[in-house]
Amino acid sequence: MLNYDIVIIGGGPAGLAAAISAKDSGVDSILILERDKELGGILNQCIHNGFGLHTFKEELTGPEYAGRFIEQVYDRNIEYKLNTMVMDISSDKVVTAMNRTDGMIQIQAKAVILAMGCRERSRGALNIPGYRPAGIYSAGTAQRLVNREGFMPGKEVVILGSGDIGLIMARRMTLEGAKVKVVAELMPYSGGLKRNIVQCLEDFGIPLKLSHTVVDIEGRDRVKAVTIAKVDSNNKPIPGTEERYECDTLLLSCGLLPENELSKSAGVDLSMVTNGPVVNDSLETNVPGIFACGNVLHVHDLVDYVSEEATTAGKNASDYIRNTASASSDKQVKINTECGVRYSVPVFVRPDKMNDKLTVRFRVGNVYKNVNLCVYANDTLLMKLPKKVMAPGEMEQVILLKSKLNEIADLNTITIKIEEA
Repeated sequence: MLNYDIVIIGGGPAGLAAAISAKDSGVDSILILERDKELGGILNQCIHNGFGLHTFKEELTGPEYAGRFIEQVYDRNIEYKLNTMVMDISSDKVVTAMNRTDGMIQIQAKAVILAMGCRERSRGALNIPGYRPAGIYSAGTAQRLVNREGFMPGKEVVILGSGDIGLIMARRMTLEGAKVKVVAELMPYSGGLKRNIVQCLEDFGIPLKLSHTVVDIEGRDRVKAVTIAKVDSNNKPIPGTEERYECDTLLLSCGLLPENELSKSAGVDLSMVTNGPVVNDSLETNVPGIFACGNVLHVHDLVDYVSEEATTAGKNASDYIRNTASASSDKQVKINTECGVRYSVPVFVRPDKMNDKLTVRFRVGNVYKNVNLCVYANDTLLMKLPKKVMAPGEMEQVILLKSKLNEIADLNTITIKIEEA
């Protein structure tokens, strides 16, 4: 049995930032476990720019952004194991992992930080009639093939789903000489950032068809054509609206799902909305000493926010080890989300123990224009923020002040909601 103060599951942007923060907070016994052959996570295949504007005040590619944090890990002599698959995490923070060098190992941690990231949803492919020939890829798989393996998946492409990876791959495939015929999106709004819609589709003349889905795939050995159709308010295809596109490749960009199988085995409560852990203001789960950050907690749109969140988790895990008092024993106030706000991270706030400022992040469930974003403490209005546009593809945030919350007598609930302007 190995012993470490903090074990971090995942060596992507969240895990790296959490490790650096924990080290800078005074904890020396840290171990990062990463299943890939190198640190950096998904950023290693994201060769486009747009990373680091918040963190480093300059525009970097994904590998450059990851490289900045990897260097800091090296400089601090933080231990890590690559090609290591974590098999189980117990509620008493025993981590079971395996690799070729060590075989099966068990590690007793004083605190565990979950930073496993997310995976692509496959559900977009499940309800499509037709064969399953070669040429159907998830957008992330295609990204890895093009950017890291030097393999071009196809020349004529249809993309289902307008998540950020799908939008970015529409541009990437075009730059590599492919013809992207259309991007079809089931929902009446795009799931990606506005800037990606402009830079990746509009700048290249690629059509985006909202409220459309794939209804047929042709081809036995290889995709030959894809048919899309408009859908009604129940997402059912409308007869007579079919459009057929000859192509050799179909990319699926149907959203991301936090990787929380290990969290379940540790007894961590998961949100029904985000599929990520339910955490308090210190990013601690219901299991004392287990923290979560990054895309394993909820899917972010900017990696800068992942790093910021992970830095908080690393510091709080260090504080937990020093204090050894479980935060779950403190009074917790639930954040309720209503009237268009789908969820919040964190879900619970400890008014007595929270930092002076707390960033609460969330997403809305539809496109809203000219509304007010309101925050209530009990029935007292804390803030009213006018919003011209709010969309599901863009993460929103509010700042809660400890001083303001402590002014409220018998604080029981905090509510975030959308109200008409």
